[in-house]
Amino acid sequence: MPPSPKEPPKEPPKDNPTDSVPDTDILDALEKESKEFDKDAEIDRILNSFKLDAYAVLDLQPGVPPSSIKATYRKKSLLIHPDKTSNPRAPDAFDRLAKAHTELLDDKHRERLDESIADARMLLLREKKWTVDTPEFREAQDTEEWRRLWRDKTRMVLVDDELRRRKQMKAQMQEEGREQRKVDEEIEERKRKREHEVKWEATREQRIGSWRDFQKGKGGDEGKKKKKKLKVLG
Repeated sequence: MPPSPKEPPKEPPKDNPTDSVPDTDILDALEKESKEFDKDAEIDRILNSFKLDAYAVLDLQPGVPPSSIKATYRKKSLLIHPDKTSNPRAPDAFDRLAKAHTELLDDKHRERLDESIADARMLLLREKKWTVDTPEFREAQDTEEWRRLWRDKTRMVLVDDELRRRKQMKAQMQEEGREQRKVDEEIEERKRKREHEVKWEATREQRIGSWRDFQKGKGGDEGKKKKKKLKVLG
């Protein structure tokens, strides 16, 4: 029999870089990467949300109880805290989240926000010529399209409210400025009067002395005149 051909030598198996890494370390690295992705996604969501709507910033529905507001804020603030992520936008997102949390726990601010959201719903119904009992509304109110329209209308109402508020503040500041100028002018006028009185009092003795000298001089002149009248011409 002819000799069988020799088989080429087999190459030794190449080392897989992950073969020397324990599975637990790989899982930990993947979990860390996943958490960083979640943090970045939440930071982007917060900064892209409409900042005048505190509900949107916290990703909450209107009408939730304060306990839900506090729990959501705690969860999200721990997720995006600047000390726990290297994302450079984390401080801005954290500040916006904290501001929204404070606003929703303020009864007056939350009441105004709820009123604006209710106004947006009413305006939207009016545009559609619907009522809450209209079949079309009942079918649409749970759809994503209705929620989108409501969010857009809410944004418009909140912008109008903010512009109106700023206009009122500007008018108030102008009025306060006029009042302040009036007060400053009155203070300045009183100051001038006090300075005039002080100067007037300081020159009192001088004025009295001048008056006495004047009276003396006047008396001497009158005596001379009288003597001239008594002189007999021969």
